[in-house]
Amino acid sequence: MNVIAAVMPLSRQSRYYVGPMADDPTEPRPFRFYDNRQKYLTFVTTCDEKWQVAERAGRELNGLRPEPPALRLFDAGIGDGTVLAHLLRAMHQQFPTMPFFVAGKEISLEDIRLTLDKLPDRLVEHPQTVIALTNLHYAEAPTLWPNTSEKQENLVFRHVELTGSGSHEFGEQLRALDDFLAENWQVRPSEKTGNPLYVTPTVLVIHRADQTFALDSVIPRPGEPRAEYDLVIASQPWRSRVDAEFKVKRILAPLSRSLRSNGVLLGIQSMGNDPGLEIVREIWPDEDPFPVDRHELISALHTELGDEVRDYDLMALPDSHSQLRYSMHTLPTEIGNSIGTSTLFAAWNAAIYVAQIEDERVEKVAISGNYLDATTAVLQRHGGLWFNDETFVVRRH
Repeated sequence: MNVIAAVMPLSRQSRYYVGPMADDPTEPRPFRFYDNRQKYLTFVTTCDEKWQVAERAGRELNGLRPEPPALRLFDAGIGDGTVLAHLLRAMHQQFPTMPFFVAGKEISLEDIRLTLDKLPDRLVEHPQTVIALTNLHYAEAPTLWPNTSEKQENLVFRHVELTGSGSHEFGEQLRALDDFLAENWQVRPSEKTGNPLYVTPTVLVIHRADQTFALDSVIPRPGEPRAEYDLVIASQPWRSRVDAEFKVKRILAPLSRSLRSNGVLLGIQSMGNDPGLEIVREIWPDEDPFPVDRHELISALHTELGDEVRDYDLMALPDSHSQLRYSMHTLPTEIGNSIGTSTLFAAWNAAIYVAQIEDERVEKVAISGNYLDATTAVLQRHGGLWFNDETFVVRRH
């Protein structure tokens, strides 16, 4: 087994390289909504979905039954690290002396950078923490081990021991990983779906050097795959319009199988029936961006698990327990007879981001400017903007 551990130098010019491009620049790319970083960053900084998801995930901590050597958490799509940071605080509050193993999947280089920026304080408050970040597929990421011999041979498995004891020291050492990340978190678009695929299978393991002895049985090593998670968070891990079979086979079933006994998977996805969808339908009246609800997902998972389903409780949850509402931040006086342009742009951005509307369609609408009138009408009708998510739970017996 030839697991690569060296860091190769990378020029600044190639830092933002994203994989092979088509020879013909006019050739249409396969659709990939989440490539648009501006929409994403505007959404997460103007809406409180991350906070609401973290709070909801924190409630699952009360029912966990961790077993030695650590409480094990898997974040199936870290994003900018906000949910993970909030959840680590809640975990420390509830289990202040228990070692943590935290693994997370993220394909985006920029999101990995944002996540690393949030970790130093967590490693100071809770020293016995091991964090593993990976770009592997959902079927591979829970075990931190690729599923073919060829990818296993090419795996880059980087182990980082942080020296010192302060957040500034840790932050400087994590920032020094930038060249490594830029080299090994490159992606290429799938020819079929447009979704980004990793170029190099990579795992980055981080912990404090002064805790290496105590965490020896927690630290993952290449060639020793292990899942057995107490809690898996799967918040918006798929494109909403993809059918239930794909979501279950590629994502939900592998994540469910990664649970240990008494482990819990919390699934979260958009559901509509909110002012955000009203804005979208003012422009595209027949738009149905959320065709697969939690009940269909649970039914498809039941089928996919087959005889294994007897080992699980699959809970779609009643509406009163399932729905999760989050809002766009506005000042008390910001929504009135006249609404500022920046607020309208933020609201429109959030609506089309959540509904995953392609840029080509948005560009055609932007020419007329009608979208601002539609956004204004909905905000004034409701006195603000909010969105609905739905949650479901998979628990292993």
